[in-house]
Amino acid sequence: MKEELERIREAALAALAAAETEEQLEQIRVGFLGRKGELTLVVRQMRDVAPEQRPAMGAVLNQIKDEIEARIAEALTQVRAAERARRAAEERIDVTLPGRRRQRGTLHPLTQVVDELVDVFGSLGFTVVEGPDVEDDYHNFEALNIPRDHPARDMQDTLFVGDGLVLRTHTSPVQIRVMETQPPPLRVIVPGAAYRHDYDVTHSPMFHQIEGFLVDRRVTFADLKGVLTLALQRLFGSGTRVRFRPAFFPFTEPSAEVDIGCFQCGGEDGACRLCKGTGWMEILGSGLIDPNVFRFVGYDPEAVSGFAFGMGIERVAMLKYEINDIRLLYGSDLRFLRQF
Repeated sequence: MKEELERIREAALAALAAAETEEQLEQIRVGFLGRKGELTLVVRQMRDVAPEQRPAMGAVLNQIKDEIEARIAEALTQVRAAERARRAAEERIDVTLPGRRRQRGTLHPLTQVVDELVDVFGSLGFTVVEGPDVEDDYHNFEALNIPRDHPARDMQDTLFVGDGLVLRTHTSPVQIRVMETQPPPLRVIVPGAAYRHDYDVTHSPMFHQIEGFLVDRRVTFADLKGVLTLALQRLFGSGTRVRFRPAFFPFTEPSAEVDIGCFQCGGEDGACRLCKGTGWMEILGSGLIDPNVFRFVGYDPEAVSGFAFGMGIERVAMLKYEINDIRLLYGSDLRFLRQF
């Protein structure tokens, strides 16, 4: 048995000398010290050794076992150190190389337009107010002079939530909520989302508007024209042409749609993609606030007057940046967004 133990010792040491990886060292450990390892099998044969020889043989066996375990631990330390050195050589950081710059994000084009509109109207004394996206029928329609049987309701493809609630079809309900709680004079703009059941290259089921209104004593249509003309020229350029066309909106009377002159062709290109050859591009709707709206909020239409206007933020962005598909504004294509 002593010769067998010596043979096992020499075989283990030879195997350890040739091992280069942790996996090989683990195989050696299992092959010699595992449950079915060579040294373990010798231990099980100790019962066949004469009783007077067992102490001496046990001492030799333990000595060899301890030596193999120590050599395995020593080899494992060396292998791990070599692996760390290899990785350090292969994966070292060259501090002289330029760093990788983080790509900086930019404001979304719709956010840029909203910020610009807020700055323009803020310079004219308007303050920003926000309201709920889910509205009741009263504020979204009735208080804006659109009763239940009014044909104007057919002009808006409403998304109903239930129990008299809708996703607001415009930001105009905030006009009612502000006037219900604050006395005139008022100068307010309301940027925010609106919702309609519509989807194509120029319409989205969720879009953004900026509602604005001014209420005071002796406000006239001339005030409306002056404020909107100045605001549009600040937004699109001082040389921008502005015209007002008669229109109909239930909550304003008289009402007007506002166009700006085409800044791409100047009205001289009959095939212009932006203005379709007309020389004009519709930009917003406006009008003097209907007296019935004042009565809904408890204002005396004989004592105060005012005007209101609303424009689509996507419309402004598409005109300013010559975007031909509204769906690009809601996609996540970085090639498009990085242009802004």
